[in-house]
Amino acid sequence: MRKLVLPNAEFQQSYCTYITELGGEERYPFPLDFDHQDFPAMLGRIEDFRMGRNIPEGFVPSSTYWLVEDNEIIGCTNIRHHLNEKIKHCGGHIGLGIRPSYLGKGLGNELLRMSIDQARKFGIESIHIHCHTNNAASVAMIESCGGKLDSVIDVGDERVSRYLIER
Repeated sequence: MRKLVLPNAEFQQSYCTYITELGGEERYPFPLDFDHQDFPAMLGRIEDFRMGRNIPEGFVPSSTYWLVEDNEIIGCTNIRHHLNEKIKHCGGHIGLGIRPSYLGKGLGNELLRMSIDQARKFGIESIHIHCHTNNAASVAMIESCGGKLDSVIDVGDERVSRYLIER
């Protein structure tokens, strides 16, 4: 059975192998970029974001969850509790990623649905989800979970599709 869990020390080994598996690819969501060499400090930083403490300029409080199956982390999601203007323009409420060895199994859809449910528990009515326009898998995942294309913007040399999921 798959479930969302708050990051914790029980999954340190699994987390480290997940990060190793990602290698040099761009990591989603952003907490996967936190230095994990001092695992307790990394967990503290994630908890600070969840509790709205020590938030760097330009960021907002957010909750990170790991998608776990059989004591293995198979995905990660980050849900922003609210948006500032910059993140509303390009970023959105939910960022997620699936461990490379688990891609192609429909887990992104499952994780996004779970993330939407969690965002609703935070009281978020209109959920913004953004992705690179050329990422067909992300576009399909967002649309299959009820995302309606709101707009497409240029960010540097990238095109970003901005979706809304209304209640």
